[in-house]
Amino acid sequence: MSEQHGSMIKNPKQLILMVFAAFFVPLIVILLLLIYADSGTKQSSILDSESTLKIIKPVANLNFVDASAPKVLKTGEAVYQSVCASCHSSGAAGAPKFEDKAAWAGRVSKGYAGLLTSVIKGKNAMPARGGASPDDVSDFEIGRAVVYMANAAGGKLSDPKEPEQAKAGK
Repeated sequence: MSEQHGSMIKNPKQLILMVFAAFFVPLIVILLLLIYADSGTKQSSILDSESTLKIIKPVANLNFVDASAPKVLKTGEAVYQSVCASCHSSGAAGAPKFEDKAAWAGRVSKGYAGLLTSVIKGKNAMPARGGASPDDVSDFEIGRAVVYMANAAGGKLSDPKEPEQAKAGK
């Protein structure tokens, strides 16, 4: 009666065989599953490496700056490209498209101060500062972007005056 509930492993050879099976059988199953999963249509054959790099470039682009170096002020176009273009180039969430004179006419009529206030505080779907951090883009640089976008749509705004701290740092 005790043999019915006894151990299946009777000698060291059987023990080694069971340890081997317990370790390598799952590895072989996983390997076969990986081969099976990889045997389907290859996504990498559709996209070549150049288009892959083009897709990930906006996300993977890191700009390291020396914190002790004097701040270099960005142009209005540079701020537009890095902050504003994601919505204003396509008109996403009701944003007026870049160079669309009809969409910008009412906004430009508010003047520079009104436009800058809307950008700094946010308006409708646009987050405050266009979603940029004050550490990354100063109010002066945002002002440059406002002038750049408004003038591209037919406005005649003059560039904002450079802040005194930036002039002293030069």
